[in-house]
Amino acid sequence: MAGTRPAAGGGRWVSVPPERIARWLAGFGERHGATTAERTAGGLLVAAADGATADCHLPFGWPAANHGTEPADALAAAAAYRWRVGVLLIRRGAHAVGVADGADLAASKVDTRYVQGRTAAGGWSQQRFARRRDKQTRESTDSAADHAARVLLPAVATLTGLVTGGDRAMTAAVLDDRRLAPLRELPRVELPDVPEPRHATLVEAARRYREVRILVREP
Repeated sequence: MAGTRPAAGGGRWVSVPPERIARWLAGFGERHGATTAERTAGGLLVAAADGATADCHLPFGWPAANHGTEPADALAAAAAYRWRVGVLLIRRGAHAVGVADGADLAASKVDTRYVQGRTAAGGWSQQRFARRRDKQTRESTDSAADHAARVLLPAVATLTGLVTGGDRAMTAAVLDDRRLAPLRELPRVELPDVPEPRHATLVEAARRYREVRILVREP
């Protein structure tokens, strides 16, 4: 199923799996009338007779090997391309790191660390709690950075990009690790609404990053 969410400034974002993109574009034409398509740097801009548009974004742009002639066919072929990417999913107390070859995991590491929840207590007790929680968060972040270095750095020369998801602040803290500078240079795709990082979450992320994101605006 295609995922849908509102877009800032109007319209909606639709996420479509690679295997469904050709049918989605055909359906767009059926709903809105004859279409024209213009290839863009990152995908395809489709305009319909009734004024509706579908701005299609490939996760990492057009692969160099793509030579399709018909725009819709070219987009479908590009969406099916087997990118090799790093995946880094982080939430407080849990992280998952992997290398995805297309939708398949070639390497992975998942770990959890206890981090206390918030408390309503005040005074010195609250301060001690906050220090303890900050220490646990740092240890969790350090562990995620260690696993990212162990799993992703040996493969970095083969990676097209980096897929991230979860807690943005913690992701930024992990990538600030000086060892991970090569990862910071990679093009990045961020997945919204990533649940608690587990192996199953990593498997799902390896599928989701390949979806074509389409900004649909209708008259």
